[in-house]
Amino acid sequence: MGDFIKGLLFGGSKPAPSPAPSAEDDFADFASAPSPSPIYSSDFSSSAPTAASFDDHSTLPTPIPYTKWYRVWERTSPSDFKAEAFIIPFIVLLATLHIWGRRKNKRKANAWAAAHFPALEREFASVGYGKSVKQQLNRGSTSEDVPGKEDEEGMTLKEKTAQEYTTYASGRQNVAFAEVKVKLLKRYNPMSLAAETALSFFFESFKTPREVVEITLHAFDGKEKDLVPVKSKAELDAKESRFKGLQNSGYDACVWAVVHKEQMKRLRDERYDVSLTATKDHKSLPLWASVMSESAEVTEALLTKELVDAVEKAGEEAFEYLIVTDQPVDKPMKLNEAAPHKRLILSLRLPSSTSASAYSSTLPLFEYFLHLPDLLVSAAHFRPEVTRKIRTTREEETKKLKKADEGEKAEERRLEAEKRKKEMRDTRLKGLSAEEQRKFLEKEREKGQKKQEKKMSRKA
Repeated sequence: MGDFIKGLLFGGSKPAPSPAPSAEDDFADFASAPSPSPIYSSDFSSSAPTAASFDDHSTLPTPIPYTKWYRVWERTSPSDFKAEAFIIPFIVLLATLHIWGRRKNKRKANAWAAAHFPALEREFASVGYGKSVKQQLNRGSTSEDVPGKEDEEGMTLKEKTAQEYTTYASGRQNVAFAEVKVKLLKRYNPMSLAAETALSFFFESFKTPREVVEITLHAFDGKEKDLVPVKSKAELDAKESRFKGLQNSGYDACVWAVVHKEQMKRLRDERYDVSLTATKDHKSLPLWASVMSESAEVTEALLTKELVDAVEKAGEEAFEYLIVTDQPVDKPMKLNEAAPHKRLILSLRLPSSTSASAYSSTLPLFEYFLHLPDLLVSAAHFRPEVTRKIRTTREEETKKLKKADEGEKAEERRLEAEKRKKEMRDTRLKGLSAEEQRKFLEKEREKGQKKQEKKMSRKA
């Protein structure tokens, strides 16, 4: 305080002037700062470095050496590929199982075809989608490679999916054409196969995976002229002259089946045609098989000794069902869906072996099945009483469909009439004034109330 007063009174000594700032002084702070020390990259598993770690240079992580871009082994270690060590073997395993499953299914389909195609070629003029088996065998192919072998003219067995193979045959009297479906397991997808197998144990709605072959013969039923295609009038004349000398291929409509007892419930639930029949045991059949028929006379005509012997030889493990039908598989919901279509169906389980000799037990039944249309044409002509009973069953179902169809049409007509009435009302309202519209709506409301009161009084 004394120095301050002295300075005011006596002037005091002036402070030395500060030196003028130079241009270099602007960078003094940066010049005095220490040089930054390098920061080393650390492994992903190590924690972030702290301030203490920078003071002690002995604890710094080992820097990753710089190498050429292609010298990966010098910058990595096996511990960097732990995830790949599990993923790559899993992918390789799935790919291996997929390839093995597809090849296994193809071998099984080829084995079935090698055993049954000779019988098909004896009965049909054209078999498969290409050259016949005999022609391919003459070219030097083995019996296992012939079915499914693709060449410039096609193939005899077509792979529809990895688990289903199909073939086709035509050119036989009394048979328009034949379809064959070989259905196999999903060996190429083990996870899906295991899931389906597990679900089938707990839920009845899931079918147990099984390997079957289903053969369907579509009968001409006297319609050769309509089903056989022609390209010119000359072919049409030749076809008519050829069919004049042939026996009529028609036979009486019926639904008849020989079924394994384990398959009866499933067939009744899944097939509409089989649900029209009655189940009865037959003394000629083995204990594990039964007959499903619309009439006992149909069974007497179709259950021959040759068929019984063939079913017994096929055995309980291979045989599933043999059906003669003219009705659709699914219950018809409309009148046009109830049109009859005569066909024969045989279903057999496939053995586990991939050898053609494993089908020796089912081959007699397959050959008998190919001749069954001839038996139907000659023997399936029943007494008028039996035919009338079968026809009555179909007419009752047709009447139900007609009644339902008429009800649907009446409902459509009613809705259409209501729509026209509403359009006329709206058009009339548009031409009225506001006061007239109010009166019109009041009258409508009164009419609606009266109708409602009448309904209530009727209910009371």
